[in-house]
Formats: sequence, C-alpha cells, structure tokens
Amino acid sequence: MQTQPGPDLTRIFLVILIIALLLAGSLWTLAPFLGALIWASTIVIATWPLMLRIQARLGGGRAPATAVMTVVMLAIFIAPFAMAVTVLLDAGVRAAELVQNAAANGVGPPPEWLSGIPWLGTRLAAKWQELAAGGPEAIVELLRPFARSTAGFALSVTGGFGGVVIHFLLTVAIATILYANGEQAGRGVILFARRIGRDRGERTIRLAGQAIRGVALGVIVTALVQSIISGFGLWLAGVPRAGLLLAITFVLCVAQLGPLLVLVPAVVWLFWSGQTVWGGVLVVFTVVVAVVDNVLKPMLIKRGVDLPLILIIAGVIGGIISFGVIGLFIGPVILAVTYTLLESWVLEDPAVTQPAVTP
Repeated sequence: MQTQPGPDLTRIFLVILIIALLLAGSLWTLAPFLGALIWASTIVIATWPLMLRIQARLGGGRAPATAVMTVVMLAIFIAPFAMAVTVLLDAGVRAAELVQNAAANGVGPPPEWLSGIPWLGTRLAAKWQELAAGGPEAIVELLRPFARSTAGFALSVTGGFGGVVIHFLLTVAIATILYANGEQAGRGVILFARRIGRDRGERTIRLAGQAIRGVALGVIVTALVQSIISGFGLWLAGVPRAGLLLAITFVLCVAQLGPLLVLVPAVVWLFWSGQTVWGGVLVVFTVVVAVVDNVLKPMLIKRGVDLPLILIIAGVIGGIISFGVIGLFIGPVILAVTYTLLESWVLEDPAVTQPAVTP
C-alpha cells in the first residue's frame, strides 16, 4: 500500500518567509508616508458622506466634488491643526530666543504683579531680584545644567516646522487621491477583509470606519467649536496672548483634557487684576464651553457609531497616550473592533443568547 506524501514543510516555510520579507520591505519603504496616509484615510473616511452629498449637488461630477472637499478639508481639519502647531512652534522659538537674550544681557527688575501672586509671589519676586542683581553671569549659571537640552529643543523646534509642513502637504495630496478613487480603495480593503474573515471581516472593517467617523465628528468638531468659543471669549475679555491660548485650548480639547485648564486661570487672572466685569463675561463663556462639551460631543459620537460612549472616550485618551496625536483615531478603532468581536464571539454561544428558564 502506497502512502501519501506529507506536506512539504520546507516549501511552506520558504513561502511564508518570502511573504513576510515582502511585507516588511513594503512597510519599510512606505514608512515615511504612513503618518500622512493614516491621517488622510481618517479624514476621507470621516467626510465621505459629505463628499457624496456635494457630488450629488454638483451634478454627479467627482472632480468638482474632490476639489470642494479638498478646500473643506483644509478649512476644517488641516487649518486648525496647522495653526495650533505653528503657534506652538513659534512660542517655542520665542522662548528659546528669550532665554538666550536673558543669558546675554541679564534680566530687568521683577514686574509689580509678580509679588501680588498669593503664597508664592514674594518668594518669586525675591528670586527674580536676585537674578537681576547677579547680571548675565547669574543667568548663565542658572541655565548651565539645561544648556544642552535647551539647544536641542530649539533645534528640534526650528527643524520640526519644515517636517510639519511636508507632512500636511502629503496629507492633502493623499486625501485628494482617495477622494477621487475612494470606491476602488474601499472595495480593495473590504475584499481583503473578507478574504481573511468572511462576513465578520467585512463587518469589522465597516465598524472601524464608523468608529473613525464618530470620533472625527464627536472629538474634532467639538474641540473646534470649544476652541472658537474660548478664543473669542479670551479675545473679548482682553486676555494677553489670546492666539497662543486658543492653540493650547484646541490641543487640550483634542486630548480630552478640556478648555478649563486655560479658561479658569484666565478668569482668576482677570478677577485678581481688578477686571471683574470681563472676568464675569469670561465665566459665562466658560459655562457655555462646558455645556457644549457635555451635549455636543455625545450627540455627534452617537451619530457616527453606536457604541458605549465611555469606550470611545477611553480609546481617545489611551490612544493619545500610547500612539501620540494619531492615536486619537487608532485608540477608539482598536477598542471598538475588539469590543464588537468579543461581543459577537460571546453571543455565538446558544447558552448566552437563550433566556434562562425559571420554574
């Protein structure tokens, strides 16, 4: 009796190794573009229904709709991030220049308001006066332990601006291509998911898209609205550096820390400086911003994806901590997909889905 030959393990191992090397090489080659690709895909997925409505209004032409969506993307998504990053980078450069100028020329006498700060004002004013009396030598001696890190920070700030500009340009270019060929790209991703997991794979991909859309609507739009209201209130109340505070507020809102970290100190400063009327006005803006966060965000997130709100918020915060800014979308997608797969797997057991019979 002739036995059947067993599987060719060497051939299988070599095929898997070659495929793994090809995938690793492809990812290595695309590594400089992965960040822009993820951002562009996120923006296109979040705004795809809007693009379809605009295309229908323009007579079904994809090219005009793509042009309009590119402008909308620049106005809604790219511009706020670019403005925030640019303002923060400019503040970093100015801070480094201020430190260098103080090390070269020394500092003047402390401002009058410094000693009026509760608890710490007197000590801060005395330390400032000591540094001013010591001249540039005292400043250099104080900054000597931080000289290397300060130089590295200034270099990274000035060199990082060009990288940010290139990253945003790549994001715009890739998003424009995806707007023009979105159906083909989506069909390819769905076919790949079905090849791996059949119907469940396709549902997982569609759920990931819904999670991205929900986070984009709930987190980004809410952060944008909160930042605009906060910035207008700060400007109206006459708080110094309102533009910088607006950028910081936007970043804090995206990171789910909220605008109160900026607005509350501004309110305290206004009341402490005797501007009680404008302090009261800014309190009203602060209350409005808090209401917007508690009302608008849940409503927009639920329009995108029907998942527990705490799951999405935890994904946003954990994603930012683990992956950086791009984790804003990666975190909720990972938690949403994991939650849905576990729920589907648990409910496959008939003992779980059938109600218990009581005598």
